[in-house]
Amino acid sequence: MKALVFPGQGSQFVGMGKELYDSRKDIKDLMESANEILGFDILSIMFSGADEDLKKTEVTQPSIFIHSVAALKAVNGLGAEMVAGHSLGEFSALVANGVLSFDDGLKLVSERAKAMQAACDANPSSMAAILGLEDAKVEEICASISGIVVPANYNCPGQLVISGETVAVEEACAKLKEAGAKRALLLPVNGAFHSPLMQPAQERLAAAIENTKFRKATIPVYQNITTTAVTDPDQIKANLIAQLTGPVKWTQSVQNMIKDGATNFIEVGPGKTLQGLIKKLTAKLHRLPQFNLNKKWARFIHRES
Repeated sequence: MKALVFPGQGSQFVGMGKELYDSRKDIKDLMESANEILGFDILSIMFSGADEDLKKTEVTQPSIFIHSVAALKAVNGLGAEMVAGHSLGEFSALVANGVLSFDDGLKLVSERAKAMQAACDANPSSMAAILGLEDAKVEEICASISGIVVPANYNCPGQLVISGETVAVEEACAKLKEAGAKRALLLPVNGAFHSPLMQPAQERLAAAIENTKFRKATIPVYQNITTTAVTDPDQIKANLIAQLTGPVKWTQSVQNMIKDGATNFIEVGPGKTLQGLIKKLTAKLHRLPQFNLNKKWARFIHRES
């Protein structure tokens, strides 16, 4: 079974989407419509803007969504039987399975990005990558800290991102190193994504989601919160809202997709972050020879049976 997976924030790069834009008129038209929807020339920033401008959350998130959906159009779905997205990527996945239109998805992503940025500005906080420690130990140490610090991204075994108040994150990093973590590295972000500190953003996004039309999924989406196959629009809405303050359970989602029959994962969008995570997730079970479906915007990962 083929599974499409869509990357999240951090996969952006200057020049992203230009080759897609130049490849076909229908893709060009789709991408140009984004400028009208957003009310500013986001394509110029994507294609040739300053790196610092592209890194702004309110630009980064829509840019990745635009690139991912354009790439989806370029590969024409590939007959996928399930989809998933890492955090922001979940919105691209919901276009892929027919739940959201491109226009509605982009409007929601833009609102999500603005809400998250506002929450970060109101309450400066931090995230840190923890490498080489079991998830259970990270959870235990986070729970022992007096301030707010929680597991935020379960990326793959031995790689977990924590999120919360800066002092609490720093204290957790120190304790995690003492417990044997190979690395506990503060990330260059001024915010605590996927933590209780995103509550104001969650409320703002919830209002936007409730006013958006969600259709029944044509194929299941494995959402970050539940990690299991979902097709019901109301449940998808609830899970999207919960995702802002809850963890991204990518490890568990991929494991459940494999359990349900996924043999091929196709990463659609900028970068190859998910490709690397999926290879680590399945390395002990199967070899993962890599085939480039397209070296710029979609990578094909085959899991041998």
